[in-house]
Amino acid sequence: MTGPELLGLLMLLGMVGVIFIGFPISFTLLFLALACGSFGLGTAQTFNLAYLQIWGTMKDDILAAVPLFIFMGFMTEQAGLMERLFLALRNLLAPVRGALYLAVILTATIFAMATGIVGAAVTVLGIMAGPIMIKTKYDAKLSAGAIAAGGTLGILIPPSVMLVVMGPTMGVPVNMLYSAAFGPGFLLAGMYILYTMTLSFFNPALGPPVPPEERVHRATVILKEFLVGVVPLACLIGFTLGTIIAGLATPTEAASCGAFGATMLALAYHRLTWAGLKSAAISTMVTSSMVLFLAVSSNVFGALFTKLGTSSLITDWLIHMPVPDTAKLLLIMLLIFILGWPLEWPPIVLVFLPIVLPVVEKLNLGLSKLDLLIWFGALVAVNLQTAFLSPPVAMSAYYLKNVVPQWSLSTIYRGMGGFMVIQVLCLLIVLLWPDIALWLPRALR
Repeated sequence: MTGPELLGLLMLLGMVGVIFIGFPISFTLLFLALACGSFGLGTAQTFNLAYLQIWGTMKDDILAAVPLFIFMGFMTEQAGLMERLFLALRNLLAPVRGALYLAVILTATIFAMATGIVGAAVTVLGIMAGPIMIKTKYDAKLSAGAIAAGGTLGILIPPSVMLVVMGPTMGVPVNMLYSAAFGPGFLLAGMYILYTMTLSFFNPALGPPVPPEERVHRATVILKEFLVGVVPLACLIGFTLGTIIAGLATPTEAASCGAFGATMLALAYHRLTWAGLKSAAISTMVTSSMVLFLAVSSNVFGALFTKLGTSSLITDWLIHMPVPDTAKLLLIMLLIFILGWPLEWPPIVLVFLPIVLPVVEKLNLGLSKLDLLIWFGALVAVNLQTAFLSPPVAMSAYYLKNVVPQWSLSTIYRGMGGFMVIQVLCLLIVLLWPDIALWLPRALR
């Protein structure tokens, strides 16, 4: 190992160590990249490379979809569509055991197709479902787990912001990643439903039906609420995701239409206020700035890490490991799973994926290169969803604790444990049967 390669390895280990301490990820990446690059390559070459990476990242048309999808999510929340959808499903399913679990997960699944913002989904679900679950004596652990796990579906099911960022990083069309994510996303949601409903069926105390006095008994009222809650959201999802997947619009074009449509729905439901619009715009700027600044920092870090030669060293080591290609893929998935415990998805997608991507491209698993990358992207998306449910970070737990203070963090963590097992099972299923992720992309090509 030469001096520059060793310096790059120290840079990588330093990044992980400093992030564990609690330093901001973006500034850590940028500082380490510029400092180590200047020492190993010289100041002029380091800053020239950093300038080119920053300019190239900001010119990427796909990244413009990030703030638009985020704004769409905040405006959908502003329009109150999630509350309407949850109430409609709760009234429709009220006589069923585990009705509230089913309403929460179905609401989260449908709403995930209108926004990829996990924090907003978990928060709104907690506000809506938490109090009634407590009032109807639903099991606290299972209730907390259902809300937290359901809310994280937005990171997997399109229009996931993570998939928008992952597409350019992997060199895969975003519409292909979107279409590949639907199979695993709906499979995972179905497994959540099967888990909660099976437990409720065999132990009604965990999830009793909604009490008769809490139900709406008129069929016309239930049907009207269901149509009002579902149809506008379905139209918004269809116009946004449908045009992307069909190849009729780019993600940026569709995201702009989705943002406009969500704003018009908020206006139609008389929920559009100046204060709400200002709050959504500021929240969009804050979230988008975090994601895009991290994208810039990660690209600079990755470029200098590669220039130092460490990336090639790691890639060659993985490629020449004396194990089957399937074992190499499992090792990469295990590494991403472990990284997902302390880290959120941006540094993993933007820093670690480019390191392992050359290895994945050379795996001989009986798939074409494009199919292999699309399948790998779907696997990574399922894998990284565990980051929102895995301690010590587990942001979903903190979002939920803020709006349902009656549930302790230990209760929420224990409730999320069963759903984490389901996520791992789902990942193994998609690993064993790639067609779950690939059938729709192949049908659309």
